[in-house]
Amino acid sequence: MPVWAWIVIAVGAVALVALILWQVARQQRTRRLRGQFGPEYQRAVSAADSKREAEAELAERRKRREKLDIRPLTVEERSRYSQEWQRVQAQFVDDPAGAVIRADTLIQSVMADRGYPMEDFEQRAADVSVDHPRVVENYRNGHRLFAKASSGDGTTEDLRQAMRSYHKLFEELVEDPDGDSEQVETPGREREKAGRR
Repeated sequence: MPVWAWIVIAVGAVALVALILWQVARQQRTRRLRGQFGPEYQRAVSAADSKREAEAELAERRKRREKLDIRPLTVEERSRYSQEWQRVQAQFVDDPAGAVIRADTLIQSVMADRGYPMEDFEQRAADVSVDHPRVVENYRNGHRLFAKASSGDGTTEDLRQAMRSYHKLFEELVEDPDGDSEQVETPGREREKAGRR
């Protein structure tokens, strides 16, 4: 066999190996992003023009998040915010719209204290999605219903759903990352735990 044929075979083999390695790397990246972002991964893929574009955007979110100094709340902060949430929930009975406005403001305060930048809503949601991918859709839903109610188009049921959505994110944001025994119970969590027993 001539030397040029061996060269062609070698180049072909190297190209095939490179293609296989590239494909394996892409699959591993997809698995990592799916594992990290959970349902947010599928949402990003559905919203993007291509899977590659969605994965690039999720990877960019992760890079941005790594540059942020996100910190857990102190026990005192968790307690203070939990008490404030109880007041917001109590307000809902007499003033649903006012309670949802306070809930939205409270969520933003918790996020700011944790170190999340308070840019526009979409950027906040993207930043939160890295650490809280399973509840970020609740944040979007709560915000959408809040905006609908603020424009006068919302119903009391919309406001109730907004509160429920905000509560899910609130619980994760104030949760003790170490699971210390000093963890502050957020309203409703005691009932949830009792119901599981």
